[in-house]
Amino acid sequence: MKKFLARTLMLIGAWVVVMAIVGAITTLMSQESLPERIVLEIDFEREFAEYVPDDPLASILMEQTASARDIVDALQQAATDERVLALVARAGTPRMGLAEIQEVRDAVLAFRESGKPTIAYAETFGEFGPGNGAYYLAAAFDRIYLQPSGDIGLTGLMAESSFVSGTLEKLGIAPRMDHRYEYKNALNMFTEKKYTQPHREAILQIIESQFGQVVQGIAVGRGLEVDAVRALVDRGPFLGDQALTENLVDGLAYRDEVQVVIEATLGEEAERVGLFSYLRQMGRPHNEGETIALIYGVGGVQRGKSEYGAALSGPTMGSDSVSAAFRDAVQDDAVKAILFRVDSPGGSYVASDTIWRETVRAKEAGKPVIVSMGNVAGSGGYFVAAAADKIVAQPGTITGSIGVLGGKMLTAELMEKIGISSDEVHTSANATMWSSSLDYTPQQWERITTWLDHVYADFTQKVAEGRGLTQEQVHAVAKGRIWTGEDARGIGLVDELGGFPVALRLAKQAAGIEEDVPVQVKLFPEQKTLVETVLARLQGREDAAASPTAVALRQVMQAVRPVIQMGQRLGLWSEPGVLTMPHWETAW
Repeated sequence: MKKFLARTLMLIGAWVVVMAIVGAITTLMSQESLPERIVLEIDFEREFAEYVPDDPLASILMEQTASARDIVDALQQAATDERVLALVARAGTPRMGLAEIQEVRDAVLAFRESGKPTIAYAETFGEFGPGNGAYYLAAAFDRIYLQPSGDIGLTGLMAESSFVSGTLEKLGIAPRMDHRYEYKNALNMFTEKKYTQPHREAILQIIESQFGQVVQGIAVGRGLEVDAVRALVDRGPFLGDQALTENLVDGLAYRDEVQVVIEATLGEEAERVGLFSYLRQMGRPHNEGETIALIYGVGGVQRGKSEYGAALSGPTMGSDSVSAAFRDAVQDDAVKAILFRVDSPGGSYVASDTIWRETVRAKEAGKPVIVSMGNVAGSGGYFVAAAADKIVAQPGTITGSIGVLGGKMLTAELMEKIGISSDEVHTSANATMWSSSLDYTPQQWERITTWLDHVYADFTQKVAEGRGLTQEQVHAVAKGRIWTGEDARGIGLVDELGGFPVALRLAKQAAGIEEDVPVQVKLFPEQKTLVETVLARLQGREDAAASPTAVALRQVMQAVRPVIQMGQRLGLWSEPGVLTMPHWETAW
């Protein structure tokens, strides 16, 4: 038996060495195979994600899914690569939030500084629907081409919220909840039938701030006055010939005609290479030098491990997983600073506090923490960031929501309607506190309100300590209110506006690393091993189209997800946690 195990281990060791050699050779060959004249191509209508977790379900459902960081890294490499002549993008309907769009816009604009042309083309920006975000992204390019039959759905922004209190009344479900304070509007969907004044005020401020950012970006990109763009939007949407007349596009052309323009500009010998294929072959920048740890906190905050809850809209931020990543980064002597990327609407207070504690411990260990915010960093998503040395957000990032809500849904009347009865026995005065069949007693409700006060006080105190403010100053901008990153910077909740490059610059500064000194960005938990990566490459998974199984599972999840989410909104099963943000839909 011992001999068998020894032989097996020797074979495994030899196999690992061979795979490592094959992987190295494959990487070298793939880099050499890049053509000498490259036109980079990217399709913004494909699916993007902030982070693809190392999870079996995610590996199936998010197969071939790219991230905003992939775009940033690839364009950074391409800007200094003499073989890359231009960037061409298929625009249309990007599956990204506003902050992700701004991250990509920043990367495109940085690439343009190299003097290389950038061209965007689209079949349509909306097609009888909103195309504000899509066109805002395209406006970062030198030239925009639109298919003659296409249109530009520039019509401005509208935010719409659903209220289910009427549905709950019909079903016989009674919310018994409270919040801290008037802007903590996630509760309103259960208790109101339209916006309260604070709710309306907060949401209106959000879309006005975001709309101003979109208008400014379009105006700069197209060489127009801001007021002129606002006036144009009031007259939208625009058919193709109207868009050309208004200087919203540079030409009306089909895809093959755009290709003719590119060949005429760059020469027929220039070969098209997909942006993500280029990144795989070139590798990421920031792969040598002093080490900066990169930790992701993406999705609803929960206790336990991070996982992929497909029906509940993607990854979760598990306190066990994120905390372990922080501890590993702290224990790694090579790590000089930690870049914490947060994209989360919040969730569990206890889990958020667990992660917050690890950010504090990292700082105490001499590892500066810089937070980079994605589309959303609100409530628990802001809690985990509060202690950071610096916080960076995009202008359109939804942040803040410093507040708390809690309570339960009474379902006794619903159960009676459908013929279900219940009975109970208990040992103590507050044992029935968590039952959905029994209302709170006055004593129990006092405990709930005391708990809400405690959580709010703790939240605001930690923000005050982290941001160098008084608790009174934090309370003035808290009360559960959400802000854009642009507005959050003005009230002291955010330090700088930008994305990964800005956060990395601040991380280097915090670690005492000179600006021109190279750094290595190392992901914690660590990425797959070389052997696993080589196997994926040899099996063709990196370049293959999504498997039929993955496609089928995605379709099932897309069908099931709205049902699950509506059940949450109706209170039929628990929400992710008490530090959550209000839900609304913005027409982009």
